[in-house]
Amino acid sequence: MESAEIRRRWLRFFEERGHTVVPSASVVADDPTLLLVNAGMVPFKPYFLGEVKPTFSRATSVQKCVRTPDIEEVGKTTRHGTFFQMCGNFSFGDYFKEGAISYAWELLTTSVADGGYGLEPEKLWITVYQDDDEAETIWREKIGVPAERIQRLGKADNFWSMGVPGPCGPCSEINYDRGPAYGEEGGPAVNGERYMEIWNLVFMQYERGAGSGKDDFPILGDLPNQNIDTGLGLERLACILQGVDNLFEIDTTRLILDRAAALTGHTYGADTKSDVSLRVVADHIRTSVMLVADGVTPGNEGRGYVLRRILRRAIRNMRLLGATEAVAQSLVDVTIDAMAPQYPELATERRRIGTVIVAEEASFLQTLRSGTTILDTAVAETKQSGSAVLAGDKAFQLHDTFGFPIDLTLEMAAEQGLSVDEDGFRRLMKEQRDRAKADAKSKKHGHADVSAYRAVADSAGATVFTGYQDTSGEATVVGLLVDGVPAPAAHEGDDIELVLDRTPFYAEGGGQLADHGRIKLDSGAVVEVRDVQQPVPGVIVHKGTVLVGEVVVGSAAYSQLDLERRRAVSRAHSATHLTHQALRDALGPTAAQAGSENAPGRFRFDFGSPTAVPGSVLVDVEQKINEVLARELDVTAEVMTMDQARKAGAIAMFGEKYGDAVRVVTIGDFSKELCGGTHVGNTAQLGLVKLLGESSIGAGVRRVEALVGVDAYNFLAKEHTVVAQLTELVKGRPEELPEKISGMLAKLKDAEKEIERFRAEKVLAASAGLASGAEDVNGIAVVAARVPDGTGADDLRKLVLDVRARLGSRPAVVAAFTVANDRPLTVIATNEDARTRGIKAGELVRVAAKTLGGGGGGKDDVAQGGGTNAGAVDEAVAAVRALVAERSA
Repeated sequence: MESAEIRRRWLRFFEERGHTVVPSASVVADDPTLLLVNAGMVPFKPYFLGEVKPTFSRATSVQKCVRTPDIEEVGKTTRHGTFFQMCGNFSFGDYFKEGAISYAWELLTTSVADGGYGLEPEKLWITVYQDDDEAETIWREKIGVPAERIQRLGKADNFWSMGVPGPCGPCSEINYDRGPAYGEEGGPAVNGERYMEIWNLVFMQYERGAGSGKDDFPILGDLPNQNIDTGLGLERLACILQGVDNLFEIDTTRLILDRAAALTGHTYGADTKSDVSLRVVADHIRTSVMLVADGVTPGNEGRGYVLRRILRRAIRNMRLLGATEAVAQSLVDVTIDAMAPQYPELATERRRIGTVIVAEEASFLQTLRSGTTILDTAVAETKQSGSAVLAGDKAFQLHDTFGFPIDLTLEMAAEQGLSVDEDGFRRLMKEQRDRAKADAKSKKHGHADVSAYRAVADSAGATVFTGYQDTSGEATVVGLLVDGVPAPAAHEGDDIELVLDRTPFYAEGGGQLADHGRIKLDSGAVVEVRDVQQPVPGVIVHKGTVLVGEVVVGSAAYSQLDLERRRAVSRAHSATHLTHQALRDALGPTAAQAGSENAPGRFRFDFGSPTAVPGSVLVDVEQKINEVLARELDVTAEVMTMDQARKAGAIAMFGEKYGDAVRVVTIGDFSKELCGGTHVGNTAQLGLVKLLGESSIGAGVRRVEALVGVDAYNFLAKEHTVVAQLTELVKGRPEELPEKISGMLAKLKDAEKEIERFRAEKVLAASAGLASGAEDVNGIAVVAARVPDGTGADDLRKLVLDVRARLGSRPAVVAAFTVANDRPLTVIATNEDARTRGIKAGELVRVAAKTLGGGGGGKDDVAQGGGTNAGAVDEAVAAVRALVAERSA
């Protein structure tokens, strides 16, 4: 049975039994504690925590998940993978243990012809929590599983929690006996390889307290509602139904593995080492495609780093297998072909996904070429010193200079029998990060624990947002935090977080910056609002300072936005939508939004593009945007279902999480996009949009920055002034400026070349005199001299080589010194006869540079160095003479 069919049967089975089918959320987690969705229940977490009330009592999904803690084990074992699909069914206060157990048994054991998976009942073993008599009774008496195939396990194995105080409960796992070929008998308590877990049923019935580990926490009591959270690993079930040993050989992954084998000339199963690499490639490319499809782009932080690490491991393993050409596009294509039956959007986004991954491959191949040379040198030096540990500063240099991920350094060093000083590396990384963030200020949720916001939501309900229609309004203070802690009151000068029952203030989100303004209380107190956030769904938090009086929970309040700021931000947001559509019209659907920021009077917009956007295209895009403004199109917003929005052609942003009901913003007949932000009422209100330019912010991602309204006008006014000044200077018309300035620059460049020629001739003119003044040091012709200050490094090198040539075939050393920009510089050269006597330029430079307070290096014949102590040049000249005398004695 194909993976796509396993998925279809799952969803159909539970839908027929009253479950709402919930589409897979993006793998980009909408959770501040997670980078990526790592379990099927993650999108339902707000329901289980009581943050949001579900609109259904039963649900089912097949959720895309990514886990990377055991990435080094991928390919080496049969079970470790970074991407997997978790089939889940969920109950929120509806059915409980008997219902969950009955559904699981029915779906697994019903024949294939009747819509089930057709597993043999006698091959299914059950585990239950050690104290869960109820679950065991259901399995034995209701389902009919013999007692000898039911095993009780402890808290570490069969009790579930999120790892933090909150919902928890016992589990019951269904395991499939794969037979004697996979090890000894005795059930899952004895052999987890033979008895493979395929489905975990979690019975959420308790509330746990604080504690560490899987089993060291207290049970505080029963939950008000009993919930069900189950998870079946699609890939694991596919292994059983397709009769293969591991997840790398199921239908979807095997196609990728076979393509990697074909590209490198290997046969899977012929060699253990190459098999591991092939499995790594198959797993990592599939994960990379799914991450890029959901809007993740390679980077050095967060999700971007996870993607970069996975993708680069895949590319390197292809190189280890013998690939010499670029292979990413071929692997991406076969991955999309394999996964599109389950996720049709992959086929639609094929070009964009390929663009991002191919660009990262090209970047990494260059990194491999340069970084591998440096790493090989560092490994050789480490071994020569007798150490088995590569220094942390070497690993840091590889990361900082060549973009080598530390994981790759660890892996490649291990292949050479070395470990890496990870502590030293991480210390240097932390120092760099601390320097970069020295001036950054904490934002978003301050120091408050999220539970404080949940408490407000529980007691007062969700905040009603009125800002689409109103810019001011009455409200009541329902929550107050001072220094992140709930407080009944706050006083003048306090920095606070204020929650109202209703508000016109827009909380930062969807790329739009937060509203500013003031909140006045009936007591006369005034709060200056400088930021607005939504730390938990439905709770809008106003962050600001008490300017006057005392703020007390329960007080009546009046909110007033900074109207000019709101209007300026709304203009920027509407302009972003216009820019998005205009870019898609010019570049195609691959120019999908990858991020944005809408600020007062300006915006930036990130989008997918494999190459820089030509200036002429940007001009056309800008013209099209401003033509739309002149058409005076109405901007409207409408709430509809996600299905209706898709059918209406609305554009959704990759990686964004949307609910069942979505808000669609339409700009005339030009643009239609899912958006929760604020906008103008008509395009004429934007006035003017000026694109400032575009640049790269990552592989396959470009950024446009622009000005809107008065800011755009002011920019053009300044440009007009500059143009007027230039036309006066060059005595020409504005349209003649490019030609005239180009001509001036060409003349200037010619003059610089002429000056450079004269300077080089002047320097080389001294060659004959220096050569004729060579002194004999134990049979070595030595020229060690200081030349005029200001001589550049290139000219100094030419001079030294010219003098060496003039000294003929006798053993010779030429060392020239100068001071340029207050820093001493030296170039030293030796000829072959001097080198045969053990005199090498590199060694001489190191001695000279050390005397100058710096460093240097090079080859045996020519080397260069410098320092910081310009007063030590004469001393450095003497040091070179002394070393030549010592080596030639």
